[in-house]
Amino acid sequence: MKVLFMSNDPTLFRTGSSTRARMRQYAALMEELHIVSPAPLDAKEGRDGNLFLYPVRAAKLLRVGALARRARRLILEHNVDVVSAQDPFEHGLAALRATYGTNAKLHIQVHTDFLSPWFLMSGNWRSPKVHMPFLNRYRRRLADRVLPRAHGIRVVSERIKGSLLARYGTRIPEPAVIPIAVDGEVPAPARLPVRPFTFALIAVGRLEPEKRLEDILAALALVIAHYPMAGLCIVGNGSERGRLERMTRKLGLGKHVLFLGERPDARALMGNAQAFIQASAYEGYGRTLVEAALAKIPIITTDVGIVGEVFKGYEDVLAVPVADPTALSLGIVGLIEDTAFRQELILHAEAEARAHLSAQGDIPSRIVDDLRATAA
Repeated sequence: MKVLFMSNDPTLFRTGSSTRARMRQYAALMEELHIVSPAPLDAKEGRDGNLFLYPVRAAKLLRVGALARRARRLILEHNVDVVSAQDPFEHGLAALRATYGTNAKLHIQVHTDFLSPWFLMSGNWRSPKVHMPFLNRYRRRLADRVLPRAHGIRVVSERIKGSLLARYGTRIPEPAVIPIAVDGEVPAPARLPVRPFTFALIAVGRLEPEKRLEDILAALALVIAHYPMAGLCIVGNGSERGRLERMTRKLGLGKHVLFLGERPDARALMGNAQAFIQASAYEGYGRTLVEAALAKIPIITTDVGIVGEVFKGYEDVLAVPVADPTALSLGIVGLIEDTAFRQELILHAEAEARAHLSAQGDIPSRIVDDLRATAA
Protein backbone atom coordinates (compact mmCIF):
# COMPACT_ATOMS: atom_id res chain seq x y z
CA MET A 1 0.00 0.00 0.00
CA LYS A 2 1.22 3.47 -0.95
CA VAL A 3 0.00 6.32 1.23
CA LEU A 4 0.32 10.09 1.08
CA PHE A 5 -0.08 12.18 4.23
CA MET A 6 -1.18 15.79 4.02
CA SER A 7 0.55 17.18 7.11
CA ASN A 8 1.12 20.47 8.89
CA ASP A 9 4.07 19.55 11.10
CA PRO A 10 7.37 21.04 9.90
CA THR A 11 9.29 19.13 12.60
CA LEU A 12 9.06 15.99 10.46
CA PHE A 13 11.83 17.49 8.31
CA ARG A 14 14.19 17.29 11.33
CA THR A 15 15.95 13.94 11.37
CA GLY A 16 15.93 13.48 15.13
CA SER A 17 12.41 14.75 15.85
CA SER A 18 9.76 12.62 17.52
CA THR A 19 7.48 13.29 14.55
CA ARG A 20 10.03 11.85 12.11
CA ALA A 21 10.43 8.78 14.33
CA ARG A 22 6.66 8.25 14.37
CA MET A 23 6.45 8.61 10.58
CA ARG A 24 9.19 6.01 10.20
CA GLN A 25 7.09 3.62 12.28
CA TYR A 26 4.15 4.08 9.94
CA ALA A 27 6.33 3.79 6.83
CA ALA A 28 7.79 0.48 8.04
CA LEU A 29 4.28 -1.01 7.78
CA MET A 30 3.65 0.24 4.22
CA GLU A 31 5.15 -0.05 0.79
CA GLU A 32 5.73 3.71 0.59
CA LEU A 33 4.77 6.73 2.70
CA HIS A 34 4.87 10.17 1.07
CA ILE A 35 4.31 13.29 3.18
CA VAL A 36 3.54 16.76 1.87
CA SER A 37 3.71 19.58 4.41
CA PRO A 38 4.29 23.31 4.72
CA ALA A 39 7.87 23.77 5.82
CA PRO A 40 10.50 26.39 6.66
CA LEU A 41 12.90 27.67 4.01
CA ASP A 42 15.72 25.38 5.12
CA ALA A 43 13.65 22.19 4.80
CA LYS A 44 14.66 20.00 1.90
CA GLU A 45 12.94 17.30 -0.07
CA GLY A 46 14.34 13.98 1.06
CA ARG A 47 14.04 10.27 1.60
CA ASP A 48 14.40 8.19 4.75
CA GLY A 49 14.07 4.55 3.70
CA ASN A 50 10.60 4.22 2.21
CA LEU A 51 9.55 7.55 3.78
CA PHE A 52 9.52 10.45 1.30
CA LEU A 53 9.24 14.08 2.42
CA TYR A 54 8.15 17.05 0.29
CA PRO A 55 8.21 20.60 1.70
CA VAL A 56 5.71 23.09 0.29
CA ARG A 57 6.27 26.83 0.64
CA ALA A 58 3.36 29.15 -0.07
CA ALA A 59 1.55 32.03 1.59
CA LYS A 60 -1.34 30.92 3.78
CA LEU A 61 -3.98 32.12 1.34
CA LEU A 62 -2.35 30.08 -1.44
CA ARG A 63 -1.42 27.05 0.64
CA VAL A 64 -4.44 24.85 -0.12
CA GLY A 65 -3.82 25.11 -3.85
CA ALA A 66 -0.07 24.54 -3.50
CA LEU A 67 -0.56 21.45 -1.31
CA ALA A 68 -3.23 20.05 -3.65
CA ARG A 69 -1.08 20.49 -6.77
CA ARG A 70 2.00 18.89 -5.20
CA ALA A 71 -0.03 16.00 -3.81
CA ARG A 72 -1.81 15.38 -7.11
CA ARG A 73 1.48 15.08 -8.98
CA LEU A 74 2.70 12.54 -6.40
CA ILE A 75 -0.53 10.54 -6.60
CA LEU A 76 -0.18 10.17 -10.35
CA GLU A 77 3.59 9.62 -10.31
CA HIS A 78 3.62 6.98 -7.55
CA ASN A 79 0.15 5.46 -7.99
CA VAL A 80 -0.82 6.36 -4.41
CA ASP A 81 -3.64 4.29 -2.89
CA VAL A 82 -4.77 6.56 -0.04
CA VAL A 83 -4.39 10.25 0.76
CA SER A 84 -4.83 11.01 4.47
CA ALA A 85 -5.29 14.62 5.63
CA GLN A 86 -4.55 15.55 9.22
CA ASP A 87 -7.72 17.63 9.53
CA PRO A 88 -11.04 18.09 7.71
CA PHE A 89 -10.34 21.78 7.14
CA GLU A 90 -7.68 23.29 4.87
CA HIS A 91 -5.69 20.05 4.63
CA GLY A 92 -8.84 18.05 4.03
CA LEU A 93 -9.84 20.39 1.21
CA ALA A 94 -6.36 20.13 -0.34
CA ALA A 95 -6.53 16.32 -0.14
CA LEU A 96 -10.02 16.31 -1.66
CA ARG A 97 -8.85 18.43 -4.58
CA ALA A 98 -5.75 16.29 -5.06
CA THR A 99 -7.75 13.06 -5.33
CA TYR A 100 -10.30 14.33 -7.88
CA GLY A 101 -10.18 12.16 -11.00
CA THR A 102 -7.63 9.71 -9.55
CA ASN A 103 -7.94 6.23 -8.07
CA ALA A 104 -6.66 7.41 -4.67
CA LYS A 105 -9.08 7.11 -1.75
CA LEU A 106 -9.64 10.06 0.59
CA HIS A 107 -9.01 9.53 4.30
CA ILE A 108 -9.57 12.26 6.90
CA GLN A 109 -8.21 12.52 10.44
CA VAL A 110 -10.19 14.47 13.05
CA HIS A 111 -8.17 15.48 16.12
CA THR A 112 -10.28 18.49 17.17
CA ASP A 113 -13.80 18.55 18.60
CA PHE A 114 -14.90 21.05 15.97
CA LEU A 115 -18.59 20.29 16.55
CA SER A 116 -18.39 21.49 20.15
CA PRO A 117 -20.45 24.70 20.48
CA TRP A 118 -17.34 26.30 22.00
CA PHE A 119 -15.52 25.88 18.68
CA LEU A 120 -17.61 28.78 17.40
CA MET A 121 -17.50 30.89 20.54
CA SER A 122 -15.13 33.31 22.17
CA GLY A 123 -15.20 35.71 25.09
CA ASN A 124 -13.62 35.80 28.50
CA TRP A 125 -14.50 35.65 32.15
CA ARG A 126 -15.16 39.41 32.39
CA SER A 127 -17.15 39.61 29.16
CA PRO A 128 -19.77 36.90 28.71
CA LYS A 129 -20.61 38.17 25.24
CA VAL A 130 -20.15 35.40 22.71
CA HIS A 131 -19.45 35.79 19.03
CA MET A 132 -18.55 33.34 16.29
CA PRO A 133 -14.99 33.57 15.03
CA PHE A 134 -14.89 33.75 11.27
CA LEU A 135 -12.06 31.24 10.81
CA ASN A 136 -13.77 28.49 12.80
CA ARG A 137 -17.10 29.07 11.03
CA TYR A 138 -15.23 28.72 7.74
CA ARG A 139 -13.48 25.57 8.92
CA ARG A 140 -16.74 23.96 9.98
CA ARG A 141 -18.13 24.66 6.49
CA LEU A 142 -15.05 23.03 5.00
CA ALA A 143 -15.60 19.95 7.17
CA ASP A 144 -19.22 19.79 6.00
CA ARG A 145 -17.92 19.68 2.43
CA VAL A 146 -14.98 17.32 2.94
CA LEU A 147 -16.17 14.63 5.38
CA PRO A 148 -19.15 13.34 3.34
CA ARG A 149 -16.74 12.75 0.45
CA ALA A 150 -14.25 10.74 2.53
CA HIS A 151 -13.79 7.00 2.10
CA GLY A 152 -12.42 6.65 5.62
CA ILE A 153 -12.34 8.75 8.80
CA ARG A 154 -10.18 8.37 11.90
CA VAL A 155 -10.95 10.18 15.17
CA VAL A 156 -9.16 10.26 18.52
CA SER A 157 -12.09 9.90 20.91
CA GLU A 158 -15.59 8.51 21.22
CA ARG A 159 -16.80 12.07 21.91
CA ILE A 160 -15.76 13.14 18.41
CA LYS A 161 -17.16 9.99 16.80
CA GLY A 162 -20.53 10.58 18.44
CA SER A 163 -20.66 14.21 17.34
CA LEU A 164 -19.78 13.31 13.73
CA LEU A 165 -22.44 10.62 13.52
CA ALA A 166 -25.01 12.93 15.07
CA ARG A 167 -24.31 15.60 12.45
CA TYR A 168 -23.65 13.54 9.32
CA GLY A 169 -25.31 10.19 9.99
CA THR A 170 -24.96 7.72 7.12
CA ARG A 171 -23.46 10.37 4.84
CA ILE A 172 -20.04 9.46 6.23
CA PRO A 173 -18.32 6.11 6.83
CA GLU A 174 -18.31 5.02 10.46
CA PRO A 175 -15.26 6.68 12.03
CA ALA A 176 -12.51 4.52 13.50
CA VAL A 177 -11.56 5.56 17.03
CA ILE A 178 -7.79 5.37 17.58
CA PRO A 179 -6.50 7.34 20.59
CA ILE A 180 -3.35 9.43 20.56
CA ALA A 181 -0.33 7.39 21.66
CA VAL A 182 0.99 8.31 25.12
CA ASP A 183 4.23 6.92 26.50
CA GLY A 184 3.41 4.94 29.63
CA GLU A 185 6.93 5.38 30.99
CA VAL A 186 6.88 8.13 33.61
CA PRO A 187 10.00 10.30 33.89
CA ALA A 188 11.50 10.98 37.30
CA PRO A 189 10.03 14.15 38.82
CA ALA A 190 11.92 17.36 38.08
CA ARG A 191 12.20 20.31 40.45
CA LEU A 192 9.88 23.21 39.85
CA PRO A 193 11.59 26.61 39.88
CA VAL A 194 11.97 28.41 43.21
CA ARG A 195 8.61 29.98 43.99
CA PRO A 196 6.91 31.87 46.85
CA PHE A 197 3.97 29.44 47.05
CA THR A 198 3.71 25.88 48.34
CA PHE A 199 0.56 24.51 46.70
CA ALA A 200 1.62 24.51 43.04
CA LEU A 201 -0.93 24.02 40.30
CA ILE A 202 0.53 23.22 36.89
CA ALA A 203 -0.98 23.89 33.47
CA VAL A 204 0.73 22.44 30.39
CA GLY A 205 -0.08 23.26 26.79
CA ARG A 206 -0.22 25.85 24.04
CA LEU A 207 -1.18 29.35 25.20
CA GLU A 208 -3.97 29.82 22.68
CA PRO A 209 -7.53 31.20 23.06
CA GLU A 210 -9.25 27.81 23.13
CA LYS A 211 -7.19 26.79 26.18
CA ARG A 212 -8.86 29.56 28.24
CA LEU A 213 -5.94 30.05 30.63
CA GLU A 214 -7.61 33.31 31.70
CA ASP A 215 -10.24 31.24 33.53
CA ILE A 216 -7.52 29.62 35.62
CA LEU A 217 -6.04 33.02 36.49
CA ALA A 218 -9.47 34.30 37.48
CA ALA A 219 -10.03 31.21 39.64
CA LEU A 220 -6.64 31.62 41.29
CA ALA A 221 -7.46 35.23 42.17
CA LEU A 222 -10.52 33.96 44.03
CA VAL A 223 -8.52 31.28 45.83
CA ILE A 224 -5.52 33.26 47.09
CA ALA A 225 -7.74 35.64 49.05
CA HIS A 226 -8.20 32.73 51.47
CA TYR A 227 -5.28 30.47 50.61
CA PRO A 228 -2.25 32.62 49.76
CA MET A 229 -0.03 29.53 49.62
CA ALA A 230 -1.57 28.63 46.23
CA GLY A 231 0.10 29.41 42.91
CA LEU A 232 0.30 28.38 39.28
CA CYS A 233 3.11 27.23 36.98
CA ILE A 234 2.27 27.62 33.28
CA VAL A 235 4.30 25.47 30.88
CA GLY A 236 4.04 26.36 27.21
CA ASN A 237 4.04 29.30 24.80
CA GLY A 238 1.61 30.74 22.32
CA SER A 239 -0.15 33.81 21.01
CA GLU A 240 -1.92 34.47 24.32
CA ARG A 241 1.17 34.75 26.50
CA GLY A 242 1.39 38.55 26.46
CA ARG A 243 -2.29 38.98 27.28
CA LEU A 244 -2.08 36.41 30.09
CA GLU A 245 0.96 38.14 31.58
CA ARG A 246 -0.89 41.45 31.55
CA MET A 247 -3.91 39.84 33.17
CA THR A 248 -1.66 38.30 35.83
CA ARG A 249 -0.37 41.75 36.77
CA LYS A 250 -3.84 43.29 36.69
CA LEU A 251 -5.19 40.66 39.09
CA GLY A 252 -2.26 41.12 41.46
CA LEU A 253 -1.03 37.58 40.88
CA GLY A 254 2.61 38.44 40.11
CA LYS A 255 3.92 36.39 43.05
CA HIS A 256 1.53 33.51 42.40
CA VAL A 257 2.09 32.75 38.70
CA LEU A 258 5.23 31.53 36.92
CA PHE A 259 5.40 31.47 33.11
CA LEU A 260 7.94 28.75 32.34
CA GLY A 261 7.71 28.75 28.54
CA GLU A 262 8.36 25.61 26.50
CA ARG A 263 9.94 22.90 28.61
CA PRO A 264 11.11 19.51 27.28
CA ASP A 265 10.77 18.21 30.84
CA ALA A 266 7.09 19.21 31.16
CA ARG A 267 6.02 15.71 32.17
CA ALA A 268 8.76 15.52 34.79
CA LEU A 269 7.70 18.89 36.21
CA MET A 270 4.18 17.54 36.73
CA GLY A 271 5.53 15.05 39.24
CA ASN A 272 6.47 17.82 41.69
CA ALA A 273 3.25 19.85 41.40
CA GLN A 274 0.35 19.47 43.81
CA ALA A 275 -2.33 19.39 41.09
CA PHE A 276 -2.82 19.62 37.32
CA ILE A 277 -5.36 22.11 35.98
CA GLN A 278 -6.89 22.55 32.53
CA ALA A 279 -9.64 24.95 31.41
CA SER A 280 -9.90 24.19 27.67
CA ALA A 281 -13.06 25.15 25.80
CA TYR A 282 -12.72 21.97 23.73
CA GLU A 283 -10.24 19.15 23.20
CA GLY A 284 -10.16 16.30 20.77
CA TYR A 285 -8.37 13.95 23.14
CA GLY A 286 -6.43 15.55 26.00
CA ARG A 287 -3.06 13.82 26.18
CA THR A 288 -1.90 15.92 29.13
CA LEU A 289 -4.72 14.49 31.23
CA VAL A 290 -3.29 11.00 30.77
CA GLU A 291 0.22 12.29 31.46
CA ALA A 292 -0.92 14.03 34.66
CA ALA A 293 -2.69 10.87 35.83
CA LEU A 294 0.49 8.86 35.25
CA ALA A 295 2.45 11.52 37.16
CA LYS A 296 0.21 10.79 40.16
CA ILE A 297 -1.17 14.26 40.74
CA PRO A 298 -4.89 15.13 41.09
CA ILE A 299 -6.59 16.71 38.09
CA ILE A 300 -9.00 19.61 37.71
CA THR A 301 -10.34 19.91 34.17
CA THR A 302 -13.22 21.14 32.10
CA ASP A 303 -15.55 18.49 30.67
CA VAL A 304 -13.80 18.07 27.34
CA GLY A 305 -11.94 15.42 25.32
CA ILE A 306 -11.69 12.05 27.04
CA VAL A 307 -13.40 13.21 30.23
CA GLY A 308 -16.40 10.92 30.58
CA GLU A 309 -14.75 8.37 28.29
CA VAL A 310 -11.52 7.55 30.13
CA PHE A 311 -11.88 9.62 33.30
CA LYS A 312 -15.12 10.00 35.22
CA GLY A 313 -15.87 13.34 36.85
CA TYR A 314 -15.66 13.36 40.67
CA GLU A 315 -14.37 9.78 40.68
CA ASP A 316 -11.12 10.08 38.73
CA VAL A 317 -10.88 13.84 38.10
CA LEU A 318 -12.63 17.04 39.16
CA ALA A 319 -14.62 17.97 36.04
CA VAL A 320 -16.19 21.43 35.77
CA PRO A 321 -18.14 23.33 33.08
CA VAL A 322 -16.29 25.37 30.48
CA ALA A 323 -15.88 29.11 31.18
CA ASP A 324 -16.65 28.82 34.90
CA PRO A 325 -13.77 30.25 37.00
CA THR A 326 -15.85 29.92 40.17
CA ALA A 327 -16.20 26.17 39.65
CA LEU A 328 -12.45 25.95 39.01
CA SER A 329 -11.76 27.85 42.21
CA LEU A 330 -13.99 25.52 44.22
CA GLY A 331 -12.08 22.57 42.78
CA ILE A 332 -8.76 24.11 43.81
CA VAL A 333 -10.03 24.80 47.33
CA GLY A 334 -11.38 21.26 47.60
CA LEU A 335 -7.95 19.83 46.80
CA ILE A 336 -6.18 22.20 49.18
CA GLU A 337 -8.50 21.31 52.06
CA ASP A 338 -8.97 17.57 51.57
CA THR A 339 -5.75 15.55 51.40
CA ALA A 340 -7.60 12.23 51.51
CA PHE A 341 -9.72 13.22 48.52
CA ARG A 342 -6.57 14.20 46.61
CA GLN A 343 -5.10 10.76 47.19
CA GLU A 344 -8.32 9.05 46.15
CA LEU A 345 -8.41 10.97 42.87
CA ILE A 346 -4.77 10.14 42.21
CA LEU A 347 -5.30 6.39 42.68
CA HIS A 348 -8.43 6.27 40.54
CA ALA A 349 -7.05 8.41 37.72
CA GLU A 350 -3.79 6.47 37.46
CA ALA A 351 -5.65 3.16 37.36
CA GLU A 352 -7.95 4.41 34.59
CA ALA A 353 -5.03 5.84 32.61
CA ARG A 354 -3.14 2.54 32.82
CA ALA A 355 -6.21 0.58 31.76
CA HIS A 356 -6.77 2.96 28.86
CA LEU A 357 -3.19 2.62 27.62
CA SER A 358 -3.17 -1.16 27.94
CA ALA A 359 -6.34 -1.37 25.83
CA GLN A 360 -4.90 0.74 23.00
CA GLY A 361 -2.77 -1.99 21.46
CA ASP A 362 -0.19 -1.15 18.81
CA ILE A 363 -1.23 2.34 17.67
CA PRO A 364 0.92 2.47 14.47
CA SER A 365 -0.44 -0.92 13.36
CA ARG A 366 -4.01 0.17 14.06
CA ILE A 367 -3.52 3.37 12.08
CA VAL A 368 -2.08 1.50 9.10
CA ASP A 369 -4.87 -1.10 9.29
CA ASP A 370 -7.41 1.74 9.14
CA LEU A 371 -5.71 3.10 6.04
CA ARG A 372 -5.77 -0.37 4.45
CA ALA A 373 -9.49 -0.63 5.15
CA THR A 374 -9.96 2.74 3.42
CA ALA A 375 -7.94 1.59 0.40
CA ALA A 376 -9.89 -1.67 0.05
